[in-house]
Amino acid sequence: MDVLSDLLHRARARNALVRQLIQRPPWSLTFADAPPLTVVTTLAGHASVRLDDAGTAPVRLAAGDIALITAPGRYTIADAPSTPPQVVIQGGKKHVIDGDREAPGAHWSLAPRTYGDGLSGATIMLRGAYELRGDVGDRLLDMLPPLAVVPSGPRTRAALDLLAAEVAHDEPGQDAVLDRLLDLVLVLALRAWCAGSERAPAWYQALADPAIGDALRLLHEDPAHRWTVAELAAKVGMSRAAFAARFRALAGEPPLTYLTGWRMTLGADLLRDTEATVSAVAHEVGYEDAFAFSVAFKRARGVSPSLWRRQIRDQGDLDAMTDEVIGSPPPPP
Repeated sequence: MDVLSDLLHRARARNALVRQLIQRPPWSLTFADAPPLTVVTTLAGHASVRLDDAGTAPVRLAAGDIALITAPGRYTIADAPSTPPQVVIQGGKKHVIDGDREAPGAHWSLAPRTYGDGLSGATIMLRGAYELRGDVGDRLLDMLPPLAVVPSGPRTRAALDLLAAEVAHDEPGQDAVLDRLLDLVLVLALRAWCAGSERAPAWYQALADPAIGDALRLLHEDPAHRWTVAELAAKVGMSRAAFAARFRALAGEPPLTYLTGWRMTLGADLLRDTEATVSAVAHEVGYEDAFAFSVAFKRARGVSPSLWRRQIRDQGDLDAMTDEVIGSPPPPP
């Protein structure tokens, strides 16, 4: 499995939510409970995306453009930057800003997963919200800035057309279809953004090199294997010295340093998500004993595996108590 596929597979916690808005201007939606990753696109008309807590200028989306939002704070999607706030989604409810009047039809249900007024001349917008899991999810999010915009292209537009054709249906297996189509849009958008950005992570750029790309695939396919630089070099048909130099130049770090970082990521998520002992986690990610794993983990995370697990679970209990007080967020429009 290649690196990006591995990250996407391991980071997914549950099915993504996909919603469609068909609304004539003016309209404005503020999302106060931002998920870790949001995919926003306009199929017809245009929209404005603003990160409210970042103090940056709004970004305009033309038809077919895709915005990937990873900012943790509030963000607003509107027909234009000048449109006043109308609806805020927070704490499980949609709040109309002006309580004395009926909000625009952004909250009217037109079809499954589809909201708005449905009139001619409307903007058609799709929004998909991802909940990502653990340290692997963080590693995926680290690929992106708070707001990344991918211009419309033939490949992404074809995927968006498929997603748009399915979103308003309600047939057996529909959630699975939408889930996979949104994944397709996300992968194509990530590819397009990384190809056109100088901020793409070094490991992604290294995938274009046949030998280093193969080495990264081997490390992800079997991270628990006792890899050596010499063995990796032999697997990809290079001398040890040439391989080590090229890997470091392209991936930004030596091969075994990359492997250790990936093992720590996997180990952290095993500690978070399972009841496995530290010794069992150590063996799962390629260490002979708990002591060696604990030394590497403390060097990477600053605390022992046991203390890290306790801190993460205490934070999870606190978050769960908060969710009970404010309620779960609703399916987004």
